[in-house]
Amino acid sequence: MNIPLSVPNLSLDILNNIKECIETGWVSTGGRFINEFENKIADYIGIEEAVGVQSGTAALHLAYQLLGVGPGDEVIAPTVTFIAAINPITYLGAKPIFMDCDDSLNMDLDKLDEFLSSQCEITPSGTKNKKTGKIIKAICVVHVFGNPIDMARVMEIAQKYKLKVVEDATEALGSFYTKGKYKGKHAGTIGDIGIYSFNANKILTTGGGGMIVSSDNDLLEKARFLSVQAKTDPLYFKHDDIGYNYRLTNIAAAFGTEQIDKLEEFVEIKKRNYNLYQEIINKIDGLELLAFNKGTRPNYWFYSLIVDKDKYGINRDKLLCELNEVGIQARPLWGLISRQKPYQDCEAYKINKAKYYVDNLLNIPCSTNLTKEEVCQVVDKLKSFRAKGD
Repeated sequence: MNIPLSVPNLSLDILNNIKECIETGWVSTGGRFINEFENKIADYIGIEEAVGVQSGTAALHLAYQLLGVGPGDEVIAPTVTFIAAINPITYLGAKPIFMDCDDSLNMDLDKLDEFLSSQCEITPSGTKNKKTGKIIKAICVVHVFGNPIDMARVMEIAQKYKLKVVEDATEALGSFYTKGKYKGKHAGTIGDIGIYSFNANKILTTGGGGMIVSSDNDLLEKARFLSVQAKTDPLYFKHDDIGYNYRLTNIAAAFGTEQIDKLEEFVEIKKRNYNLYQEIINKIDGLELLAFNKGTRPNYWFYSLIVDKDKYGINRDKLLCELNEVGIQARPLWGLISRQKPYQDCEAYKINKAKYYVDNLLNIPCSTNLTKEEVCQVVDKLKSFRAKGD
């Protein structure tokens, strides 16, 4: 048995695009597929413009910089996320302040509001952390595993405390709101800057790559400028700023233009498999499939299983080993960023719930080419391992 966690869903239809890149020589940071992919993403999520870059990390680095984060500043960020969401804060000489998660794994907005009201003060220079004396420039919110956070509440808090919002939708392309203030809005399009990733395990892949979106076209123009080494005169090599080699490549975009056309099909497959898992897993005592937030249409990117050791008979780590030993790839939640060696001296505010999830959650196979038969194989093993625990 070999059922991977999350792998690309590629077809040979893409070969014509790759052939064109090779035949024309446009394999690097120029070529028609870059603009085509940017336009298709923008059209899909309902905005005017998007800027392609070489990774989600590069997109986050530019986003923080464009919003004015710099040496001595602080940025509020989740402890439950992949470390790539946090590292770019430190690239710019700033420090993260870590927030706990709620039961959706997204940032606990009650604790965020509590922290800002009790531990900070609004000054003419911005919101100041009373403990450190530093200015908090921004909030980074992550739509964890494609589950949209309550952006209406996020924006309300951000506006009250005059904070910029980096909306990390690297896992949430295809997720949008079906109710409330932002009904019809896609995850990633509400904050000051939104970020997407096209890494190999994402719902849409270009092998690597990312995208920056914003309603502020001036920010996007600056992002594009910085992503090509801040070159103002390509003929005479004039540079007016310190830029980066961050532009998306044409050969990566050639994958993306084909993949985006299949995105809704991929979401439907993920939804079908999630519902099938849920129907069966809910009948297994001690296991619970984490729900997605109401009032949203998630992209169902990852399926998170909560293991109750007392009811299931074995703990999460034992189940993790059992699944991987029989060829079913499963993974735990990321290690909490506030516990990682580079960030142990950073402020972490009332981290409690995240500790429970990091000990009891695992992700089970969720690829867009996962078959019904494979889902049934996974749940059959989940049933059998529980029987062994009795």
